[in-house]
Amino acid sequence: MEDWKNKIVALWLIAELVAIVGNLIELYEPGFVEGLIAGEYAGMQITPELMVLNAILFLIAPLMAFLSLTLKDWINRWANIIVGIVLTGFGFLTIGEYLAQNSAYLASEILIEIAWIVATALIVWYAWKSKQKT
Repeated sequence: MEDWKNKIVALWLIAELVAIVGNLIELYEPGFVEGLIAGEYAGMQITPELMVLNAILFLIAPLMAFLSLTLKDWINRWANIIVGIVLTGFGFLTIGEYLAQNSAYLASEILIEIAWIVATALIVWYAWKSKQKT
């Protein structure tokens, strides 16, 4: 197994863990659970469509980890570069949303997002760098 693939798989698993930890930490914010019970999340009404979108977002990282081990190298590289760039962009957008909210829990929220951005950006870096080795 090539070293760059192992690094990418580990980074996808780290990204998933960061996402899970971020969601768990939100549970400690005062009023968060009450908002969920009322059917709201981040100012949005919880709908079946939102739940499907959330499920898709949570399944991307483990799916990409698996695909990183099974896809042909050139498809693997481009899939990781494209998905990594998109998810890194989502991380920056999320930081922007957190800054706009001016939450008392801003530091923990931004720390989690920075970890997400670093993991997804490193995925792009290793996938891009692997191109030079073939």
